[in-house]
Amino acid sequence: MLGLFIPPGVAHGFLTLTDDANVLYQIDRIYKPGFDAGVRWNDPAFAFVWPAEPLVIAPRDATYPDFMC
Repeated sequence: MLGLFIPPGVAHGFLTLTDDANVLYQIDRIYKPGFDAGVRWNDPAFAFVWPAEPLVIAPRDATYPDFMC
């Protein structure tokens, strides 16, 4: 098992490339609905080149608005 530290406030996303992958994560505070924020995985402002499109994605994560500078 591998771990990766992502500091609070840093955007992050995960895309598994195998059918049997597990991703576990821990956040730094108790989750409170309405206080979350994010950027869409395929927002053209960032021009990320992903190796594949997600097969499963939470509706919230798929519908974040375009990033505004």
